Amino acid sequence: MFTGIIEAVGTIAAVEQVQGDLRLYIRTGELDLGDVKLGDSIAVNGVCLTAVELPGDGFWADVSRETLAHTRFPELQTGEKVNLEKAMMPTTRFGGHIVTGHVDGLGEILKREEDARSIRFTVQAPKQIAHYIAGKGSITVDGTSLTVNAVEGAVFELNIVPHTAQETIIDRYQAGRKVHLEVDIIARYMERLLSFEQQPEAESGVSMATLAAAGFLNRR
Repeated sequence: MFTGIIEAVGTIAAVEQVQGDLRLYIRTGELDLGDVKLGDSIAVNGVCLTAVELPGDGFWADVSRETLAHTRFPELQTGEKVNLEKAMMPTTRFGGHIVTGHVDGLGEILKREEDARSIRFTVQAPKQIAHYIAGKGSITVDGTSLTVNAVEGAVFELNIVPHTAQETIIDRYQAGRKVHLEVDIIARYMERLLSFEQQPEAESGVSMATLAAAGFLNRR
């Protein structure tokens, strides 16, 4: 699990083709690897990867064909900058929202506009995940936990403050850039739970009534 608060910007140092999938070497820059062990998870642009080698200034990770099919990792080039976040610990300050590191789809930056000291982005999401995106809700873009300003159909807007632009790769975004999107996990599970409410044969034990009794719904 992650929080979507980027800890450092790293660099793709090597991209190797290995029997149909990829092996990546990421130099981690200012990211402290002192508490990282082999097998630990590190999110790279919002994708949960496993550290399989730790040479000192970064880590190697294997990228499966499944991950390649749902991310822009096949386009990665050496020298490209990436957002990095280590897996959260029980003592971690929870500054973002619950992030799994499992990409739901690729979005596209449609527009970039300067807005005083901030940057406004208009982003196109895949239609199949658009209904999970809500105004003032949370979304993860390349691993960064962000608040949705507004949403219309499958298009949503983001406002990026100077600190976020400085500490992540977002300042490099231009129109046409593909980005990893992960929607709020609570929205996904809520949809799944409510879908069972419409199936009488389901024996999930969860219904609109039990959700309301637990305080998750506000019925008037």
